[in-house]
Amino acid sequence: MPRSARTIPPLTFCVMGFGWLVLASIVGMATLVGLVHSTPLPAWVRALHVHAVLVGGIAQIILGGFLLLIPQPNSANRKDADSHPFTFWAMNGGLIGMLMGFWLHRYLVIGVAGFVVIAAFFLSSTRFGYMRTLPGGSQSKSLGITRSPSSALWTDRPAEKSWRSGTFRNPMATCASRTFTHLVVIGFVVLVIIGMLHQLLPAVWNRPLVSPTLARIGTILIPIGVTVLIGGFLNSSIPIELTGGAVLFIGGILWTGSLFRTWLSSTLTGSAASDHLFVSAFFFIFTIILGVLVGANNLGDHPVLSYGRLHLVAYTHMAFIGFVMNAIMGAFSYLIPIILATDRISSHKKRGRYLDRLTSMMNRWSTVQIATLNLGTMGLGILAALTWNVPLTSIYILVASWTSLSLLMTGLTLFSVKLTSIIAKKPDQLRTGQISTDELKLTA
Repeated sequence: MPRSARTIPPLTFCVMGFGWLVLASIVGMATLVGLVHSTPLPAWVRALHVHAVLVGGIAQIILGGFLLLIPQPNSANRKDADSHPFTFWAMNGGLIGMLMGFWLHRYLVIGVAGFVVIAAFFLSSTRFGYMRTLPGGSQSKSLGITRSPSSALWTDRPAEKSWRSGTFRNPMATCASRTFTHLVVIGFVVLVIIGMLHQLLPAVWNRPLVSPTLARIGTILIPIGVTVLIGGFLNSSIPIELTGGAVLFIGGILWTGSLFRTWLSSTLTGSAASDHLFVSAFFFIFTIILGVLVGANNLGDHPVLSYGRLHLVAYTHMAFIGFVMNAIMGAFSYLIPIILATDRISSHKKRGRYLDRLTSMMNRWSTVQIATLNLGTMGLGILAALTWNVPLTSIYILVASWTSLSLLMTGLTLFSVKLTSIIAKKPDQLRTGQISTDELKLTA
C-alpha cells in the first residue's frame, strides 16, 4: 500500500536537509559575490545562510539518520509508525520562524522558534534512546551495512583595508562566540560524522578495518582534543588551543591512517560513495592543520599574516564543504539507494536489480562531480590567499571567485539531479528484460 500523503518517513528529513543545504549554498554564493564586488548584502543574510546550513541542513540530516536507526515496530501498520510528521513540521516551521526573525530583527521570534527546533530534536532523540532500550532495540534497521570490527563587510577603501589586514572585528572573534561555534560544529557535528565514516567506509569497501586498534586510539584522542580545544577558547588561551589542535591532529592521523590502509587492501575500483567519504576524511586532517596555523599566526602581539573576513570564510568552508558536504554526499550515495530498494521492494531478487540500478545512477559522472566540488572548495582558499598580494578589485580576485563558485555549483547541481532521479525512479519503471548498456554506465 502506498504511503499516505501525511506520512513523513526519516528519509524525508535527509532529503529536505539537503534541499536546505542547496538553498543556503546559493545564498552564500550571493553573499560572497557581494563582498568581492564591494556591494555587500545586509548582515541578516549571513545569519540566514549560517542557520539554514546548521539547523535546516546538517542538524536535520543527522536527525533523519537517527530516526532511520530506530528499529521497525512489529505492528501491522509499520509505515505509519515510522512516520514523524510532528517532528518534521516543528523543525522546519521553527527554522522558517528563525529566518523570519533574523530578517525582521525580531529576536523574541528567533528565540521562540529556536526553542521549537530544539524541542523537536530533543523529543526525537529521546524516542531514539528509548527505542534502543526495548527488547531487540539494540539492533539498528537492516540497511545492508556491516559493522567494522572496532566499534565584515566593507563599503569603502578604508573598510576594505581593515578587512584585508585582519583588523576587522566581527562577532565570531569573541571568546563566547568561538566557544559556542566550535562546541556545536566540532563537539557535535564533526564527532557524529567521524562516527558515521568509521562505520560506513569499511561497509562501502566491503572490508573490515586493517588496523582497528590504531583507529580506536584515534577515535579516543579526537574527543579529548575537542575538549582541550574548547577549554582553550573558554580561557582565551592560544597555547591551550594549539595543544588541543595537536591532540586532534594526532588522533586524526591515526584514524585516517587506519582508513588509508583499509582502502589500499580493498578491491573496490571506486564509486561516488567511496570517493566522497574518503576525500572527506582527508579534508578533516587538512582543516585541523589550517586551524593550528591560524592559532599559531596569532601567538605574538601582531599576527604574522593578516587574517580577515575572506580568510575566515575560506577556512570555515574548507571544513563545511570539504569535510561535512563530502561526507553527506558520500553517505547519501551509498545509503539512499539501499533505503529506497528496501522500502519499495519486498522480493530479495527484484530488490537486488533495483538497487544495482539506483547505485549505477548515483555513480554516473561521479568523477566530474567530486572534482568540481573539491576544486571549487580549494579555490576559495586560493581566493583568500590572493588578497595578501593583490587588491580586491584585481581581475585575479574576480576570476578566482567566479571560477570557484562555478565549480561548486556544478558539483552540487550534478548531485542534486542524480538524487532527484533515483527518488523518482519507481520499481515499475524497470524493464522486465535486460537493462541496456547505456543504463549500466557507472562513471563519466
